[in-house]
Amino acid sequence: MRLLVVEDNLPLLESIVQLLSDEFEVDQASNGEDALFLAMQNIHDAIVLDVMIPEIDGFEVLQTIRKEGIKIPVLFLTARDSLEDRVKGLDSGGDDYLVKPFQTAELMARIRALLRRSGSLTTNQTIKYRGIELLGREKEILVDGKPLRLTAKQYELLEFLIQNKGAILTKEQIYDRVWGFHSDTTVAIVEVFMHHLRKKLEPFGYHADIKTIRGVGYMLNVE
Repeated sequence: MRLLVVEDNLPLLESIVQLLSDEFEVDQASNGEDALFLAMQNIHDAIVLDVMIPEIDGFEVLQTIRKEGIKIPVLFLTARDSLEDRVKGLDSGGDDYLVKPFQTAELMARIRALLRRSGSLTTNQTIKYRGIELLGREKEILVDGKPLRLTAKQYELLEFLIQNKGAILTKEQIYDRVWGFHSDTTVAIVEVFMHHLRKKLEPFGYHADIKTIRGVGYMLNVE
């Protein structure tokens, strides 16, 4: 799972990223322009967003991505604790609001709650697509009741497809989500892994459910 953390206090940003990295893949930004660019990729499971950031404030960042139809859950993290600010944050499309200073245990609990409500928290859950079951706790796969061996990246790729079934995912979205912005590979790796994933699903007939959208990316059929 991948989170985006936006905070202009660099020591605090580093601390939050270090905390979350034990459980999640984490991208980071320290200003509004970088935050908006990353958020618009629509590859994150949740965003932790400071309000008072340079260039574009957090409220505007969130309003912009909501206008684009991006529904990623957002937790505002800010020192602004007035009722007016809380209402503005929630009315602008935020899902939760945590005031600084905060306890790290509460931050983690609120993030997990957001992910559970959005259906993204699959770490200890089983997600299904037709006869395919991804056992989140064990990171194992059953296809029509039979175990299927996948590499870690193949697992993440299949998980991302199932979570977004019926939606067209660009190659860039898949690459950024599964391999990350700072990977030393290129986007061409997506085609290679998609080919191998299809080959492993082919004996069960599910390879045909992954559609190639020419010139764009891929889509997993709606069940």
